[in-house]
Amino acid sequence: MRIRYDPDADVLLFMVRDDPPVDALEEPGGVIISYGEDGKPVSVEFLHASARHMVQPGEVSVTLETERIRM
Repeated sequence: MRIRYDPDADVLLFMVRDDPPVDALEEPGGVIISYGEDGKPVSVEFLHASARHMVQPGEVSVTLETERIRM
């Protein structure tokens, strides 16, 4: 999973897969879910992230990457 914040657009993006999105659905409240060709979620965007207290204005743009570990 990768997480990115765009301070200019005030959008917090969670990318759960690397597949390209082929469709998107905007949910009430400014949440956009993008779907891959297989119909599974590819990313989730939160519009107006600072107003939701998900990030603080003035924070440095950060990208976090995680890897799935199989046990």
